[in-house]
Amino acid sequence: MNIFMEADKPSQKLNLIDAEIEAALQHMYETHHQHDCKKAKREEDLYTVALLFRLLRQEGYPVSCDVFNKFTDNRGKFQQFLIDDVRGMLSLFEATHLRVRGEDILDEALDFTTIHLNSALPNLIKNSIAAQVVHALNQPIHKGLTRLESRRYISLYEKDDSHNKVLLDFSKLDFNLLQKLHQRELSVITRWWKDLDFARKLPFARDRIVECYFWIMGVYFEPQYFLARRILTKVISLASVIDDIYDVYGTLEELVLFTDAIQRWEISALDQLPEYMKLCYHALLDVYNMIDEEMAKQGRSYRVNYAKSAMKDIVRAYFEEAKWFNEGYIPSMEEYMRVALVTGAYKMLATTSFLGMGDLVTKESFEWVSSNPLIVQAASVISRLMDDIVGHKFEQERGHVASAVECYMKQHAATEEEVLIEFRKRVTNAWKDMNAECLRPTAVPMPLLTRVLNLARVINVLYQGEDGYTHSGTKLKNFVTSLLIDSVPIN
Repeated sequence: MNIFMEADKPSQKLNLIDAEIEAALQHMYETHHQHDCKKAKREEDLYTVALLFRLLRQEGYPVSCDVFNKFTDNRGKFQQFLIDDVRGMLSLFEATHLRVRGEDILDEALDFTTIHLNSALPNLIKNSIAAQVVHALNQPIHKGLTRLESRRYISLYEKDDSHNKVLLDFSKLDFNLLQKLHQRELSVITRWWKDLDFARKLPFARDRIVECYFWIMGVYFEPQYFLARRILTKVISLASVIDDIYDVYGTLEELVLFTDAIQRWEISALDQLPEYMKLCYHALLDVYNMIDEEMAKQGRSYRVNYAKSAMKDIVRAYFEEAKWFNEGYIPSMEEYMRVALVTGAYKMLATTSFLGMGDLVTKESFEWVSSNPLIVQAASVISRLMDDIVGHKFEQERGHVASAVECYMKQHAATEEEVLIEFRKRVTNAWKDMNAECLRPTAVPMPLLTRVLNLARVINVLYQGEDGYTHSGTKLKNFVTSLLIDSVPIN
């Protein structure tokens, strides 16, 4: 504790806390889960077992789900006496979201806790546990965004009579200091965006720079990733405009020229483009030139080629979809997903997210992410299907290529409800694959996997029940307000 008090900056204190937590979890894993501690396990309650399981899985420790067997009967069903333990049930519910394929006991646990937590709600006094249950059922911790969950937890913790005031005030101060940093970053990025004047010059495109910054802040909020945020926010905002050019504005003849220009990636290609495309193309080249300069300063110029290649891939896929729409063609589900997993942009964003992450990233890391590993595929499936589930009706109204919903309905003669059930299963399995990829030993360092995991979390938060990006005046506006406008009051 003395070392903690002697640390000057909040960042130093946080690093110490982080190191302490990591050491404690390592110790718990080695002493508690790798050895035969039957006596200790028998004495532990559901809350403790589930919490430890979740915390260890979050850090990549391959804890066995067999730790929950003691809470089941001889038919493998969870015992009914657990229903009255709301705190334990909530802890188990949160733990189930770290499951991987084949863990039937955790599938069973999710159904069991979801049913009984919902049933318990009307009888819970309006206190913090009731609020936690409501929130968890809507937004499990594992699929939430760290900054949003932190902001919410500070408010919950403050209402707890047993809270530690020093720790609470430190958490508030840390939150507000980081918020100031994010506000400064956003003001610089917003100036760049306003100078481009796309809102006036390209009125058909979604004007979403603040929302794009929020998206990328979900990928990495930590102060050391300021360059990574600046790069990825600019890239995602331009990708959004390019998406709209292909979806809602460009003619097929113009899109042929634009696709060719991006494949060539040279300033002379500007001459062949119509005026409105020149603006976007010029901005794209400028952003990647900026990235080139930053990487050259660090002796890492090789990274830029991976990012450019990923952008070229996505544009070719946009063009493929534009041809489908132009021809009135509804592809098979397999054909659609081959292209739509690329246009969902998550492989491109995952690749680009590595650019500004310093020494942690190697050439091997870029080779790995460019090979479309399972975790990137899974994030792409989550992104594509969650988007199509909530957005397909609006997209059809504004004139858009058939979504996964239409493709599946046509191919399998299925009802919309049957399609949604199937897609939710696929999303669930994709989360299981992501969780499996994060268990040690990992293919690349965990901080890199976390960027891909965080991309999926952003989609989960923004596309739960609605397209929160396209219709950004609803819940996304509240998220932006809580993270980028309103500071946490300090008494």
